[in-house]
Amino acid sequence: MAINPNFWKGKKVLVTGHTGFKGSWLSLWLQHLDVELVGFSNSVPTNPSLFEELKNQEYMTSVNGDIRNYDDLKNVISEFKPEIIFHLAAQSLVHHSYQNPLETYSTNVMGTVNVLEAVRETNIPKIVINVTSDKCYKNIESSKGKTELDELGGYDPYSNSKACAELAIDSYRNSFFNISEFSRHGIAISSVRAGNVIGGGDWAENRLIPDIFKGIINNNKIKIRNPGSIRPWQHVLDPLNGYMILAEKLWEDGPKFSEAWNFGPTNDEPKTVTWILDKISQYWQKEIKFSEDNGKRGHESNTLILNSEKARLQLGWKSKIKIELGIKLVVDWYKQYKQKKNVKEICLEQIKMFEKME
Repeated sequence: MAINPNFWKGKKVLVTGHTGFKGSWLSLWLQHLDVELVGFSNSVPTNPSLFEELKNQEYMTSVNGDIRNYDDLKNVISEFKPEIIFHLAAQSLVHHSYQNPLETYSTNVMGTVNVLEAVRETNIPKIVINVTSDKCYKNIESSKGKTELDELGGYDPYSNSKACAELAIDSYRNSFFNISEFSRHGIAISSVRAGNVIGGGDWAENRLIPDIFKGIINNNKIKIRNPGSIRPWQHVLDPLNGYMILAEKLWEDGPKFSEAWNFGPTNDEPKTVTWILDKISQYWQKEIKFSEDNGKRGHESNTLILNSEKARLQLGWKSKIKIELGIKLVVDWYKQYKQKKNVKEICLEQIKMFEKME
């Protein structure tokens, strides 16, 4: 199933966390679809910044605010009256969650509650899509893909905070936005869980792809934490495509689709960290030197795999970008960035390519 451009034209959309990596790609894509867009975020999280390179702020209303500040968030929703909310604002790094668990829980759990409560009090939006994580599941290092019915958990504060957010979403959906009373409240709420998202313009600290390309661009030796770990790698456009397809479905029939959804790669796509390194080296045409980081660090799962059969069968969504093409697109992005090409043009070219894919 493809996104319907006619559906999006003129829609009023709020994106929280619009200055982050995924938020920047989503904001650009929504601008491309001609929505009326507002973003809510407390800062530009990295330097360099994809958000600033894209000049997204020139084509949307960008509000500086902390997702933990309920009144500021509620005021934006009351004033803008969005029809669709994509809630992406989060503390998104496992490593950082060990250093700052209070910030992680307050942002990821209470930030989510603030969005849901603001929706409840204002009774304005029609659709709310809450972006959590594949790490919200209790991980038992199994090669079997996690389904939406599997147990939630999370060992580290980041993963656990995402599981807590999922429980809060489910509680609000049952208590205040129950599908049996949809005709009264008219609000549809879903959570979405994607894999390890990769793409051009990610500059976050302690994440594999940014670490690799910072090392390549700055000619530094790269430190890798877990070279044998297996992750459900996927290009950023695939899950974003899923979020938007889900939004269209929720608009069409909220009660039918108001639940949790996985958007991960196909079962044969999860790869080890060393496989990713080898492919990047092949496409960059340069040997990548790395060493294993054996420094003190918190627990991280070795194997994470998602089962996205539900999205395929019920939404008509599928992962379009195989991992090898995804790696090539990422390498092409950073090569052009190094050559000082126009970042917005690079991203739009990849979005337009994706829209033509079957």
